[in-house]
Amino acid sequence: MDAVTINVIWTVAIFVIFVAIVLWAYSKRNKKGFEEAANLVFDDDKSAQDKAQQNKRESSSNE
Repeated sequence: MDAVTINVIWTVAIFVIFVAIVLWAYSKRNKKGFEEAANLVFDDDKSAQDKAQQNKRESSSNE
């Protein structure tokens, strides 16, 4: 095998891997998990705000 054949095989292999990753990323089967992961940031903010409000209530009731 010469260098050109190896480069062609390498290019085709990388392209096939790329297409597989794109299909995996956009498959409907993974949509729910990706949506949950995307909303984790907002869940953390909500829980932090809830804890802050709870601490504020506790400190005002202790005074």
